[in-house]
Amino acid sequence: MPYPSSPSLLAKCGTTITCVLRSVPLWVVVIIVLLFGALRRHISRVFSSRNPSPTSEKTSGEQKRQNTMASANALGYLLPLGVGAAGIAGMSLLHIDWKTIATDFVTGPGRTSRILLALFVVANWKNMPFAWTFRVWGAIIRNYVPFLRPPQMHPQMLFHYCIQSSYTPLLETDYNLHKSNSTYFSDLDVARSHCVTHLLRDGIRAVGDNAKTKVVVTQDGKVAKGGMAIGLGGVFCSFKKEVAPFQGYEMWTRVLSWDRKWVYLLTHFVVKDKVRPTAWDSGSKTWFGPLRRKTAEAKEGEGQDFQKYVIATAVSKYVFKVGRFTVNPAILMEESGLLPERPGGWRSGPNEVGDETQDVTDADLSEEAEWDWARMEWQRREGMKFAEKFAALDGVNGLFDGGEGGALGRFYPG
Repeated sequence: MPYPSSPSLLAKCGTTITCVLRSVPLWVVVIIVLLFGALRRHISRVFSSRNPSPTSEKTSGEQKRQNTMASANALGYLLPLGVGAAGIAGMSLLHIDWKTIATDFVTGPGRTSRILLALFVVANWKNMPFAWTFRVWGAIIRNYVPFLRPPQMHPQMLFHYCIQSSYTPLLETDYNLHKSNSTYFSDLDVARSHCVTHLLRDGIRAVGDNAKTKVVVTQDGKVAKGGMAIGLGGVFCSFKKEVAPFQGYEMWTRVLSWDRKWVYLLTHFVVKDKVRPTAWDSGSKTWFGPLRRKTAEAKEGEGQDFQKYVIATAVSKYVFKVGRFTVNPAILMEESGLLPERPGGWRSGPNEVGDETQDVTDADLSEEAEWDWARMEWQRREGMKFAEKFAALDGVNGLFDGGEGGALGRFYPG
């Protein structure tokens, strides 16, 4: 039987691939959603079936937090794919002939210059307009999306590393074809944003809503008024090795110390894939990358020479404000669940950093020991030895231990 002179849409789609191509993005969205659901169930089964070791049992609550963080980081990869597929699906509804546009781009007049320009933009995307804004705000927003929120914080996490990966595009090189010293500071903006918003997320939220929470009070007992702001007070950077064009590197950032006004952050630029932490705080190896085993020498306290992989070391200091009032960093740490209870509190004494006459020399620093107030204060004082001598901070390169006690995770964008 011959086809009718005016074929139906179904018959037309049966004779062309156009309709199929337009539906592909929608199927991509469906597949990603199904994959994420299956992945989340798989992660839950893995953690529920894992037998806890005798030396480190995890409670069901901790396992639940680990499952949530692992799923959240999986979503951190799948969400951009889903959004991209949804965008393509939406644009396909506009009946734009992308195949013709792509063909004209690579075969039409002036194709060589267009292709070279496209390759240049892709290779140097870090230096394109608004790229820095995307990297910094991407780090901030990531920790405020409900289903990407970090796990519940514990004191032992306060000094753990937050890791990002990056590289040196051609536009970041100097006349020696090495990464320019000035470009380290834009990378530090991203690294600090990841670390601070991940660690102090709950504290920042509480202080930001101080009119309701009343966690920040002035000396005369009044609730501090005004919007919250975070200010960068200074950056020190010591350069150890050169970085070649397009060479990859990692930024390992953690809290160094704090006082009444400042919180000091320590960042190591490290040769990519040369150092791995011994554990992830989320308990997941899948999304953050592989771990390293502790050697017998490390267990005996001899340690490994991680410093040979350090490219540069930087120290930054942040100040937190509510209006014009300076917020004690300990408030944000307490609100984030990162400080254990301490006799007299963490904001007592003349310097408002706790009772500095308390003896912490006998603090138990063993790996198995609990992170009590004495161990936390010992770590803070050790950091202040460097923070108080900003001119002598070249020596903090020796503090890098490769995340021996663990790491917060690997975060993107880097």
